[in-house]
Amino acid sequence: QVQLVESGGELVQAGGSLRVSCAASGRMGSNYAMGWFRQAPGKERSFVAGITWRSNTAYADSVKGRFTISRDNTKATVYLQMNSLKPDDTAVYYCVVGGPGPLGPWNYWGQGTQVTVSS
Repeated sequence: QVQLVESGGELVQAGGSLRVSCAASGRMGSNYAMGWFRQAPGKERSFVAGITWRSNTAYADSVKGRFTISRDNTKATVYLQMNSLKPDDTAVYYCVVGGPGPLGPWNYWGQGTQVTVSS
């Protein structure tokens, strides 16, 4: 059983920055990847970013250059630093664990944290 707990989502103004975190616990084995998806109202859930155990990364085109994914393997925690936020970034952000590659496959999902970007 793997549990993922996201935190850090909040209301932020356009152009601002925010960092969300996700702490994982349970039996994940070794060499697992972590990542983030998001789902905006009325839209399908989509990939945002992924990171391997050795910190190789992958990003969706829509966030490249603005978002940075990182991880702390000693804490089993993944972070998503979001800069230059836009209203279109408003979504529920979900943490995922799987891999081993930065694009998955993803076996475990968190409950999500709401990020709202006001214009």
